[in-house]
This record gives sequence, structure tokens and C-alpha cells, in this order.
Amino acid sequence: MKKTSIAIGAAVIFAVLVLMVALLQTGPGKEKEKDNPMGFAPDPALYVHAVSDSDDMEAWQKWQSIHDEDFQEAKPEEKYFFLPSSAGKSTVDVHNAYNKKITLNGVQIGPHQTKSVPYEAEVSYPVAVGWNHYTLILMNSNAEAAIYVNNPDADGNGMDLMSYLSENKSNKASATGAIVTPDGRIDNTPIKKIKGRGNTSWGKPKKSYNITYDEKVAIAGMDENKTFSILANYQDDSLSRNRILYDLSDAVGMPYASESRYVDFYVNGFYWGSYLLCEKIEPGSLLPEVNEEDYLKDDFPFVMEVDPSAGDDDYSFSSNGLTITIVSPKIDPGEPGYEEVKEYVKDKFDHFYASTAPFGNLAETADVESVAKLYLINELGKNWDTGAASTFFTYRQDENGKYKFYGSPVWDYDNSMGNATGVKDDLTSMGVEDYEEYTGWWCQLKGKPDSGDKPSDNIIARISQNADVQAIVPTIWFEDFMPALEHYSGNSYNEQIDTELKTREEYLDLIQDSAQMNYTSGWLLCTSPWIADHSTLN
Repeated sequence: MKKTSIAIGAAVIFAVLVLMVALLQTGPGKEKEKDNPMGFAPDPALYVHAVSDSDDMEAWQKWQSIHDEDFQEAKPEEKYFFLPSSAGKSTVDVHNAYNKKITLNGVQIGPHQTKSVPYEAEVSYPVAVGWNHYTLILMNSNAEAAIYVNNPDADGNGMDLMSYLSENKSNKASATGAIVTPDGRIDNTPIKKIKGRGNTSWGKPKKSYNITYDEKVAIAGMDENKTFSILANYQDDSLSRNRILYDLSDAVGMPYASESRYVDFYVNGFYWGSYLLCEKIEPGSLLPEVNEEDYLKDDFPFVMEVDPSAGDDDYSFSSNGLTITIVSPKIDPGEPGYEEVKEYVKDKFDHFYASTAPFGNLAETADVESVAKLYLINELGKNWDTGAASTFFTYRQDENGKYKFYGSPVWDYDNSMGNATGVKDDLTSMGVEDYEEYTGWWCQLKGKPDSGDKPSDNIIARISQNADVQAIVPTIWFEDFMPALEHYSGNSYNEQIDTELKTREEYLDLIQDSAQMNYTSGWLLCTSPWIADHSTLN
């Protein structure tokens, strides 16, 4: 009996020791047993996870060097981890995908092992991999979410996702991924489709995309949705012009204001920079009155865009010197109603355009308040594309059941608020000398002929000079815009407005660390000849 008791006691002590060792495995420097914790085959490199002590296989990123716009590395021996806001601020889980052991900040990590490593941000740590020597710097973001997308075989022949998507804007692929919020929550809803988006911006090295999830997801407090646009904001040194003007349009009561969030974007382990994730312009939660089924009725809602870059494959037509793309309903050639819908939209737009004349009866064809607000957003923002491109109108019933045009949703404001100073000759010919200031007129000068008294044919310029709009603009400006702008500037905090529009300091707090990672990683200069050059967050 005594020997049995001793044996039992020893067994209990041994079990406790095993349990203690297992618990200690979660501490800094302790090994996590998993040969490959990723959902994709890793290259020989170091990887870090977005959330400590997580079994998730998607939210991994590979260490990388600073690159130029052709993705050439200037210092391949200098490596970075660009960490999302969910990462621990003092320890992170690092996976060693090399066949050799490494030591990082005093923690030895064996081949194909993962360990928790303590760190300080912005500190250089030496790392030796065999005879190769590197330094590693870790940077932290404060963005509202991180988006991970993974597909190392997008074309079925071994081409990685970003190479495949960049090859042709029409290319699309499915993917796995993760949506990670600062509190460490991870959503692994699969991605049904990701494809490129944009017109002139598509030609830039940092590109934008449309992402469609398999089912609705809620991201960082946004309404549930399946489809999102993730915008590169490559031409915007603040990374914020779209966000601020979208939120402002919401704060002043414009319909269909797209919700958006600052996010960090990772694909197949590579950090692509700071992006703006927003609701895509399409029927659904953003445009609930518009659908893809009712277009064969006598009257039906639709969404149209002034779109000079529309090609032969786009569902578009010409009217009053403008190219109009039908955004919804989207009908392919040969489908029932294809030509009939195009003629219907053209007829309605022709009447609307005519009514925007100085003394036209705009109230008969449009919701005057919303088109007046669309004018004011463009006037305040001095949007380079105002009325010339990316200008949307929604045709739907008003509260009395009458179909009218609504000036919304707002979209594409990266070239606004002083961000097109490279076109000085164009500005001079327009008579604009204060483009970078919040003074002077803008919209009424867009599209105006160089000489003579002929008015501009620009749709927003026409709206700005319509008598119905001019009658209502002062009231809208002082009752809606000024309180929002006073709140944004921090002069007069408004709790109700704050649910839709933040203060400029709040936007800065959300973007500045993410922007620092963005610019450090390689997006230092916009080399387009007509956009203001930039090298840091402004």
C-alpha cells in the first residue's frame, strides 16, 4: 500500500509538472507545436500572426523589405513586420519557415516552429539565418481593421493572386482570408470573388479592388454587407480625402453615403499598405430602393454615372456631350430589355439635364435638396472630377411616389481639396488661382469655354447656377454644412454629428500609424505628373 501511495503521489506530481510546462508554452519565447500554421505554403522567411496565441491559419504576414514602385528592394537585408492594430504591443507570435534555427530578441526559434517573442516598436533587431544577416523592425498600425486575402494559385497554374489580378482588370478569383479587428476577433468568411477596380487609378502600382464575400460580414462597426471596395488612395497624400467627404455627405443628410473604414491590406502574406474599405455602389444595403429585377416595368429605379472612360464593353450611351454608364440595372447585351433600358435611362437623363439650365424647372425632374448638396460637396472639396467623371445620380421615387433624380452617392474624391496642383495650366485657364485654399468658386468654372459667354456643359456647373438650387443653397450651407464643419474642425463638438463625421484629430489618430507603415513600406511618392507630389502623410 505504501509503494502504491508513493507511486500515485509521484504520478500526480508528474502530471502537475506536465500541466505547468504546457501552460508555460504560451508565455514569451515558448514554442507552439505546428510545422506549418498557415493556410498557404510559406516561403523560407519569418512570419508573424495578427493575433497572439491564435490557431487561425489565414492572418499571417511575411517579413519584407522596403520596395520602390516597381517592387525592387533597395535594402534586402533590412526587414519589416508591418503589424495590424490587433497585434500585441509587447509580444507577437513569430513563425520560422527556414530550415535553420534563428534567434530574435533573445528567443531561439527552431526550424518550422512558432514562438512568442517580446519586442519594442521601431527598434532594430539582428537576425542571423545561417551565414545571412538581417535586421528586423516591427511597426504598429492603429487602423480600424486588417483584411487578409490568400490564394497562391489564382489562375490554376501556380500564379499568385496579385500577379493574376494585375495582369488584367477583368481577371477575378476566389480566396480564403481573414477580417481582423483591433480587439483580436477574426472572421474567416471565404471570399467568393476579388477583382480589380478603377479607371485611371488602375494603371497605378498600388491598385484598388472589389471584394465579394460568400455571405454578409460586418467589418469594424459597418453595416453587414457582402461586397466592398478597397481603395488604394494612391494619389492622396492624406489617405483620407474619400473618407472625410463620404462621412461629410452622411453628416449633411445626403442619401446613400458609403460607410468606410481605414484598413491594412495583406495578400498571401505581403503587406500592400493602408487602404480605405467602403461599401460598393450597387443595389443592396447602400442602395435599398434599387434592384436588378424591376427594370421591365413602366417606371423603375436606376443608378447612372458620368463616366468618360467607359469603353465599348460598358453599358453606356452619350448624352449632351457626356458619356453615361448605367450602373444598375446591369444588363448584358442580348438579354431582355438591354436596348429598352438604355433608351429609358437616356430619355430620363436628357430631361433632367435640360432642367438644370439656369431657369429650368429642376424641381420637376430632381430632388433639389440632394443635388444642391452634391454641388456643395464638390464646391467645398474642389473636386477635380466634379461633373466630369465619377459623378453618380440615383433615379427613384420620392416620398410622394414621383420618380426623380437624387444627387448621390458621392464617390471618388482622392483628387480634391488641393490635390491636383500639377495641372496649373488648366487651373489658370479656368481662372482659378486659389485651388489649394478654401476660397473662391470652383464648380461653375468647370468645363467653361475659354472665351465667350457660353455656359459650361458640365452637369454640376449647370446645377450650381440653377435658380432652384441657388434659392436653397444658403439655407443648406448654414443649417447642415456649417455645423458639420464646425464639428470636424473641433470648434464645436456635436455628439449627434460624431456618429457620422469625426473630428479631424480623430481621423488623424486612426490613420497616422497606418499611414506611416504605408509610406515606409514603399509608397513614398506619387509620380503622376499632374497630382501633387507627396512623400509622407499630409
